[in-house]
Amino acid sequence: MGDAGDVDSEDEDLRLAIALSMQEQVAAAPLRDKNLMRDIVDLTKDLTGVDEQNPATMTSNNVPIRCGIVGLDRKAMEEERLARKRKAPISPPLRAKNRKTTDGGAQRIHDHPPSPTAEATLLRSNLQLHKLPASRDTTSRFSTATVKKTWAFGFPRSDEDIKLEEVLECKDLTMAVLSSFQWDVEWLLKKVDTATTKLIMIMQANDEATKLQYARETADMANLRLCFPSMEGQIHCMHSKLMLLAHPNYLRIVVPTANLVPYDWGESGVMENTMFLIDLPRHPKGCRTSPDDLTFFGQELIYFCQSMGLQTDVVNSIHDFDFSATKDVAFVHTIGGTHSGGTEPWRRTGYCGLGRAVHHLGLSTAQPLRIDFIASSLGAVNIDFLIMLYLAAQGNDGLKEYTWRSTTATKAARKRDHSWRDELIENIENDFRVYFPSRDTVVRSRGGVLCGGPICLQSKWYKSSTILQHILRDCKSTRKGLLMHNKLLFVRPQLHRGQEASSNNESAWAYIGSANCSESAWGKLAQDKVTKAPKLNCRNWECGVIIPARASARATKSNDEVLGENNLSVFDGIVPVPIQYPGEEMKDGKPWYYAE
Repeated sequence: MGDAGDVDSEDEDLRLAIALSMQEQVAAAPLRDKNLMRDIVDLTKDLTGVDEQNPATMTSNNVPIRCGIVGLDRKAMEEERLARKRKAPISPPLRAKNRKTTDGGAQRIHDHPPSPTAEATLLRSNLQLHKLPASRDTTSRFSTATVKKTWAFGFPRSDEDIKLEEVLECKDLTMAVLSSFQWDVEWLLKKVDTATTKLIMIMQANDEATKLQYARETADMANLRLCFPSMEGQIHCMHSKLMLLAHPNYLRIVVPTANLVPYDWGESGVMENTMFLIDLPRHPKGCRTSPDDLTFFGQELIYFCQSMGLQTDVVNSIHDFDFSATKDVAFVHTIGGTHSGGTEPWRRTGYCGLGRAVHHLGLSTAQPLRIDFIASSLGAVNIDFLIMLYLAAQGNDGLKEYTWRSTTATKAARKRDHSWRDELIENIENDFRVYFPSRDTVVRSRGGVLCGGPICLQSKWYKSSTILQHILRDCKSTRKGLLMHNKLLFVRPQLHRGQEASSNNESAWAYIGSANCSESAWGKLAQDKVTKAPKLNCRNWECGVIIPARASARATKSNDEVLGENNLSVFDGIVPVPIQYPGEEMKDGKPWYYAE
């Protein structure tokens, strides 16, 4: 178990290496517009932005191609801007120019030198959420916690899906704070008009040189700012997805499973995602939410934003909104790095923070659970990791498993205290299911194997994990032919005869967010060698939301009906369940391995 973090790191390395593949694969995919997946920017690379082991990313003299944040031809942009300015005083759309390389690929060209005022640009921070002009539309659509699926091209619309344009509602969007793992910046800037909307992009940059490069390339965009969370030490991936969308009368908070690329938002009709949305009303002028009056959701959202390094004035302006509507939901996160110390910050984040949030919402239970985890990437999933996640789902803050694992008692004493763990393993084997597509499902999907790039599992992790082989199920969408990039966790206690059916609703909940089924995403408690106190090691930045199923119509069903069911209907009307349930076992088939 001690090497699991390194194992997950290797798996994440593969994900980083293949993240850009979608732009190359789309040529054979059945897309409405085959240009939709081009120019995706992977901000997890170093300054060169390439894998030196991949000849396709090298020039003829073996010098890595330098990729920028937007990958745009600045000279062409300026010429187009001047041409458009002669016609009308509006901000031009961004265009890119490609130059063919000897290997048939395309290289981005920067003919126009970047501005030298990058550092000064980063320091300009007048982007408070509360400084807003008059509105043309002040209507709030999501006054209560809402979960939607992404719209998908080629499928009929329903009240369960939503388009990115409908999420942003740019007609009166005054500021947008956006966090993503993968970016198609040119595509995004066609959705958000930076002439009227101030934009902050929270993205990964592994070193100072990369930060300055990205800043120089955006220095002439007056309404665009960048935020770079820490990537020091063991931190490997800035994977969180978050939107703070400021409108004149409300703040829309969105936590999607989707990256900011067109195929994740359904525009190619091959992939689907899910998101949490809520609109928080703006306080009257002169009123603010004090730190003491913030809900758990608000406290953790602000803590996460501060930890990422979001500008202080932006974070402070979040207090201008009323968080009352979030009292029954919880914002959870994984903050990259090591967490220890007297205030026990390890309790607030990772799987420890998940257990703390479950407990705060009154969802803790000692009953056995049924857990269904829909993931788009799997690391080295073993029984120790599943036990940590299972206990967190019951409301434990991580200490139960950590204390047993780190105790100095003899092996004999540990063995005597092994009964709870054996029972837990049995529960996991019987009622913990992980959903991930089989190779056959990917092959038969609308996009075929050429669109399976964002879905990642290495064969060695699957073949070496007997527990994963046992609990893995084929992930098939209810919208036939779509692949999934979802990260969803459905948790509900098992009922026994004599219990009220409503008790299942009271303790059932779902997670929607960026965290996949891996130790990198959720962290692991370890013992500090110096202080001997617990410390939490987290390799990723992640965020998500817990939403209880208390309002489900299933509460009206009888106890016998509930006991006789083995489905996810407890979430009806709360969280759209995107999978065909229960999923089929892999049997003689095999999961989708991208690299094979």
